[in-house]
Amino acid sequence: MANVTFKGDSVTLIGNEIKKGDKAPDFSVLSNDLQERTLKDYEGKVKLICSVPSVDTGVCSEEIRRFNEEADKLKDVHVLTISMDLPFAQTRWCAANGIKNLDTLSDHRAADFGEKYGVLISELRLLARAIFVLDKDNVVQYAEYVPEVSSHPQYDKALEAARNA
Repeated sequence: MANVTFKGDSVTLIGNEIKKGDKAPDFSVLSNDLQERTLKDYEGKVKLICSVPSVDTGVCSEEIRRFNEEADKLKDVHVLTISMDLPFAQTRWCAANGIKNLDTLSDHRAADFGEKYGVLISELRLLARAIFVLDKDNVVQYAEYVPEVSSHPQYDKALEAARNA
């Protein structure tokens, strides 16, 4: 399992670590309009999935803005950002920040994504910062569990993986 810290303290991640070459597990999350979303909703597309603790934090906000800008340049790649935030908070945040090129999705209801992708922080019931790139057949082409949740991911590596998937 990935060793992850939150503000310097070790945290326990629930679920199994996802690795390059794995078949991505399906999951159920909520869209901002309270509709269930699964991998089938993005069938036949490359997916860059970002797991973040909350849209209302500085690093998460910067990350989402960066991937929103990049999503417009990525051909045939769908960018998803998943957090435990309520869909209402995600909608408000996206509107206030001009986010239109990616989907923000909520795992608050059942933490299904968090458990299946090994990013649910047991002590906080938040998602750890991670990035997964899935090809059109949902095979993992890139997986990064950011060692310190309050740090940025490796944007360039994730974007390169998405372009090459």
